[in-house]
Amino acid sequence: MREEVYRVAGRLGLSVLVVSNGSRPLRPPGLPNVQMVFVRSEADAADDWIAAHIGPGDICVTSDIPLAARCLARGARVLAPNGRVWSAGNIGEALAGREVARHLRELGAATRGPPPLAKHDRSRFLSALDTEIRRAMRGTSAAQKGSIPPVEQCVIDDQDHDRTDRRDK
Repeated sequence: MREEVYRVAGRLGLSVLVVSNGSRPLRPPGLPNVQMVFVRSEADAADDWIAAHIGPGDICVTSDIPLAARCLARGARVLAPNGRVWSAGNIGEALAGREVARHLRELGAATRGPPPLAKHDRSRFLSALDTEIRRAMRGTSAAQKGSIPPVEQCVIDDQDHDRTDRRDK
């Protein structure tokens, strides 16, 4: 979904940060509004960097549920590559479900991971991204009064996007 984010952000004049620990080959897109942020290779280093630097007015794209919760706690907007918008109202259930699945795996049960993204997920993602950006931008007049921050940047967590590279043909 990186290309979609680049395209939408470029059209709207937003900056994009792609945060990676370098575990996957990643070619910078060469766009003036896209900045690559490489962090150390330890587990959760990218998540920690994102959680430390994100805030109100930012949008994070991630399928990492704990990272989504951390970003929401910092006032950012969060959506998954499949177009699901994370909010205070649905993140708790997702965290609980993730914990149950982890516990079942510890007991030896076979659990399924998320399915590969399908073509309809791409359109759902684009719609959700557009909606979240527009909601944040509508807050611009209120932001000038200090109550709601405007959208500032999109942050992409590149650590969990292996499944997003598989497209249903």
